[in-house]
Amino acid sequence: MISAAQFQKEIDLIIANAIREDVGDGDHTSLSCIPKEATGKAKLLVKDEGVLAGVEFAKQVFAYVDANLKIETLIEDGSEVKYGDIAFYVTGSSQSILKAERLVLNAMQRMSAIATKTKVFVDLLSGTQTQILDTRKTTPGIRALEKWAVKIGGGVNHRFALYDMIMIKDNHIDFAGGVVKAIEKTKAYLKENNKDLKIIVEARDLQEIEKILRVGGVYRILIDNFNYEDTKKAVALIGDKCLTESSGGINEKTAREYANCGVDYISSGALTHSVYNLDLSLKAVK
Repeated sequence: MISAAQFQKEIDLIIANAIREDVGDGDHTSLSCIPKEATGKAKLLVKDEGVLAGVEFAKQVFAYVDANLKIETLIEDGSEVKYGDIAFYVTGSSQSILKAERLVLNAMQRMSAIATKTKVFVDLLSGTQTQILDTRKTTPGIRALEKWAVKIGGGVNHRFALYDMIMIKDNHIDFAGGVVKAIEKTKAYLKENNKDLKIIVEARDLQEIEKILRVGGVYRILIDNFNYEDTKKAVALIGDKCLTESSGGINEKTAREYANCGVDYISSGALTHSVYNLDLSLKAVK
């Protein structure tokens, strides 16, 4: 997994690029009708129900736009919120508040939606040994935000990108000439390049799992698109030789049953690609 410093670098890049995209050479609406010296106060108003996420990101956005803006936090990331709640107040230059407004709202609405959906899965899996994982099925350019939101919702981050973990999937296996060759070539590559990366391998049936176990050296086996009975067989076959992960269209209706099969993780792209933004507003306090 990437380091905290690498993750923060991604967040910094997101903020800089988003402000560049949205502000350009100036917020001419605010510049034209609001005096430069004008100050004001705004509140982040919740108009929905769910798990709040993005408060800490909002603080970074406001600081990037104007280090003199002051934030009074009333509700922290990860908290359950309802209609009418106020998450925070921001005070300072009116022009600066308006410059940051859209990025703060866009990010917090999406992050809160992801955190809310993640919390649904976390609650569904409560009492089992199974944890919910995200995937790389994220919005291009803002992956760090979406994975941050998954953690806020109680989920676990999978690999961040192609560079921080090995994940041998069906196409890799077929292009490499089979699962055994794919694993052996991967091990050789890591040794030759002096890289210490965990290896995850996707299995399409029990026979592939047997081959993976014979080769060994795998951190986790991805039990992909198995039914419940075959998942139980796979978990029994793997035992404590490595970790297990179920995937493949698992949703709120089926997650608990897959967890009851004994897998360590369930991964779901739906955490980040199938959510509806929470309704939040930034309103001036008169």
